[in-house]
Amino acid sequence: MTRTATRSPKLDQVCADAVELARASITEDAYVGEHLRAVAEGDRLVTHYFDCDLPGYRGWRWAVTVARAPRSKHVTVCETVLLPDPEALLAPGWVPWHERLHPGDLGVGDLLPTPAEDERLVPGYTINGDPAVDDLVWELGLGRPRVLSPDGRADAAQRWYDGEHGPDAPITQAAPRAARCVSCGFYTSLAGSLGTLFGVCTNVYAPDDGQVVSLDHGCGGHSEVLVEEVPVHEEPTVYDDAGVDEL
Repeated sequence: MTRTATRSPKLDQVCADAVELARASITEDAYVGEHLRAVAEGDRLVTHYFDCDLPGYRGWRWAVTVARAPRSKHVTVCETVLLPDPEALLAPGWVPWHERLHPGDLGVGDLLPTPAEDERLVPGYTINGDPAVDDLVWELGLGRPRVLSPDGRADAAQRWYDGEHGPDAPITQAAPRAARCVSCGFYTSLAGSLGTLFGVCTNVYAPDDGQVVSLDHGCGGHSEVLVEEVPVHEEPTVYDDAGVDEL
């Protein structure tokens, strides 16, 4: 196998000498610093690099490419561009809005469009895998444009279970061992398959009031948690009237 060596372009001296032409082609000439180098890009094609003194563009370089025709001494400017060096100060990479969101970011008046290809949802006219929901929708003929998909349901369940309303929450660990939501009178189960593991707390005094909690979540507001009364031993009251003076 024969390999053909790639010839490096030779620096054209006429183009390399056109430093002032390249400098003058930069519109922001007030921020053009010293000439750094000239690099051969091809035959009679040279790029001049200048330091950039523009505030906020530390490490950026002006690049001006010049060229000339064969057997001509007239040099022309091809393009001018501002480029970053490896150590340049760059803006953070663009992140799509749906990847920048965090739980709880949605505020009053905000609109959060759901993508058409959202994996958490499936078309409402298809079976979504939850028997309790599928049977009801089929029997009554009800439906929505999209419903929760099995992936969306599993994702929500895992997020709730691992969060502050699951079994590992600090308030659960500090509660009495028997104080679990599954046996609490304030616990109301969810409908569908999620109800096998989750419900809603309705105890107005509990920190989880109105929140989805797991069966094995718990707190000190459990309906059956009673504070044991400590018996107090009192001595009988004795009245000594032997020393009473009559008035």
